[in-house]
Amino acid sequence: MNVRAIPVPTETLAPDGTTTAYLVDAEDALLVDPAARTDDLDRAVETHDVDHVLVTHAHPDHVGAVAHYADACDATVWALAGRDGRFERATGVAPDRTFREGTEIGGVEVVTTPGHAPDHVALAAGDAMLTGDLVVSSGSVVVGADEGDLRAYLTSLRRLYARNPDRLYPGHGPEIGDARAEIERLLRHRLDREASVLAAVRSGATRLDEVVDAAYDKDVSGVRDLARTTVAAHLDKLAVEAKVDWDGERVRPVAES
Repeated sequence: MNVRAIPVPTETLAPDGTTTAYLVDAEDALLVDPAARTDDLDRAVETHDVDHVLVTHAHPDHVGAVAHYADACDATVWALAGRDGRFERATGVAPDRTFREGTEIGGVEVVTTPGHAPDHVALAAGDAMLTGDLVVSSGSVVVGADEGDLRAYLTSLRRLYARNPDRLYPGHGPEIGDARAEIERLLRHRLDREASVLAAVRSGATRLDEVVDAAYDKDVSGVRDLARTTVAAHLDKLAVEAKVDWDGERVRPVAES
């Protein structure tokens, strides 16, 4: 099974300013995450008889050229079952078919991995995994309170760890060879941030901005909105786990029993 990566310039928060589209030659040819139309992607598609077009999730920096390549390739368009409306709103294309956990598309298996987005999936291509925005090779993945879910994200990371793929093909950045080491790094990062957030609350921070200021040991003024939505997502998780009381505006610690 051959996986070809084609970086596509996009308006993304990723440091390299690109989203990676993938052409997967399995039993059929799949085009994954065509974020925008480019000459490089046009040339890559011209050398393949693309049968299927799909995305790992329907964020704007992953879907921009779904409509074009679906039409140009006369390909079957897929979306996650139950999230097809979200997909159509993002792409302007109604899916031809839907997938769910375990669906095989041309020899590639769908693995549902919500957390970064509610419709996020990864794709098992032989011994490799296309991971979208579940895993990145540097930095961390945004899991914000607007539509992210940290409990789901951590579960998705642990599911990926258990599968122990040989390599990962992320939505941003280069191929990852040591998959488990990268997953462990991301898990540690999230749990360390959670500990900082909880410590801030237990030290007396009661408002979101107070928690942000106490939880980060660096200047986040340039990414303040991202820091706020990330901390809010951590507070949502801690509230579900009965470690804090959080109503979206004020937070206080729950006494440990």
